[in-house]
Amino acid sequence: AMQQVYKTIGRIVKSDATVLLQGESGTGKELVAQVIHHHSARWSTPFIAINCSAIPFDLLESELFGHERGAFTGAVERHTGKFEQSDGGTLFLDEVGDMPLPLQAKLLRILQEREFTRVGGHETIKADIRIIAATNQDLSKSVRDGRFREDLYHRLNVMRINSPPLRHRREDIPLLVNHYLAAAGRELGGSVKAINSDAMEILRSYEWPGNVRQLVNATRRLTITAAGNVIAAPDIPK
Repeated sequence: AMQQVYKTIGRIVKSDATVLLQGESGTGKELVAQVIHHHSARWSTPFIAINCSAIPFDLLESELFGHERGAFTGAVERHTGKFEQSDGGTLFLDEVGDMPLPLQAKLLRILQEREFTRVGGHETIKADIRIIAATNQDLSKSVRDGRFREDLYHRLNVMRINSPPLRHRREDIPLLVNHYLAAAGRELGGSVKAINSDAMEILRSYEWPGNVRQLVNATRRLTITAAGNVIAAPDIPK
């Protein structure tokens, strides 16, 4: 599954095409976006990320497009938004499926015209940016439900990468466990823990609903709680 992801990335980095990353939370969509950026012709330019679901609507508009002084109460000076900050580089829109419909219309204009205006402003600003969007939702269903613009969906879905859940690539789990155990040992200032075959089989058979993000946290916890230098089956919580 991951080999297919790598092959698609290899084709995508040669162009400035808009990319849509789909997959469950914790599958590494932002990491894929960073890899695309750093292996593209824009590698020396900014990579700016924003989570569209973590910021209230009024603030999100300002964060994305910026605002002029006096545009609203509290706007005491001009603010440069993420689109302007990422000029020449890549803007990663995480959880784009949660973007409010009014902002979806403004995003569509940027993708079509490559220009925007700040909130409360009149100046047209050119946007030389590559857009990479990510979502854990089925956007085609969101379109049918009226929660996502169909025209924006097609604009974002130029190149698509599906990030597979960890339970669909169990052969990768031992590699990931050993990698993150080594990282946890370095980061937490302790010894790097090994893991025996029984314990590894437990981790390999687990469903991992939180995907790689959950596995990373599990290795950090085992590094701290395992009694000896080798993690055994009894060290793993039931």
